[in-house]
Amino acid sequence: MFDRLEKLIGNHLIERLHSKVVAIIGLGGVGGYVVETLIRNGIENIIIVDNDKIDITNKNRQIIALNSTISNYKVDAFEKRIKDINKNVNVIKLNLFLNEETKKELFKYDIDYIVDACDTISTKIMLIRECLNRDIKIISSMGTGNKFNPHKLKIMDIWDTNYDPLAKVVRHELNKLNIKSNVLVLSSDEEVKIKNKTPGSYSVVPNISGILIADYIIKDIIKTED
Repeated sequence: MFDRLEKLIGNHLIERLHSKVVAIIGLGGVGGYVVETLIRNGIENIIIVDNDKIDITNKNRQIIALNSTISNYKVDAFEKRIKDINKNVNVIKLNLFLNEETKKELFKYDIDYIVDACDTISTKIMLIRECLNRDIKIISSMGTGNKFNPHKLKIMDIWDTNYDPLAKVVRHELNKLNIKSNVLVLSSDEEVKIKNKTPGSYSVVPNISGILIADYIIKDIIKTED
């Protein structure tokens, strides 16, 4: 199924993609498109973590949200979708809320990349701290709520972010822990004009965010010194 990609990068790099393990924490608008893009481009070992069920309000931005999947657990629906795309994928699903008490369920696996696409500040900080300590590559998705311009999305160091309220909070928490290391994040430097108590969502922004994160991981895996 990867013939077209093989024409671009060669079989040896397809095999490299097959061998890597990627964990995605949070299967919403961003995380869902990370999963979709990785699976369609050769990743065959994936860990998916989420304890939510699919809700009708997810349908405007989440690829797994369909009439046929409403009320299903996201990890169950994604496992079925992944296998329907590529039956060779090894799927580990963790139907849990990831925190200090449950993190051992994730970190017992040998992981090459972690994508933080969750909404919980404490979980984001824990993941960044653990990945730095364990030398695991991580990309953390910052805020896409109330954002409307996908051209403002970038993967950058968290210390370079602007106009991102979530990134500001994460930076503050990292400073409190005296963590000064470079941390890759997906962020938008679009200045928000409309501020809703419950953030609005234009599906293009979280969806492209997920694709950009997956693209970064794929390119990082296949880059060579040759």
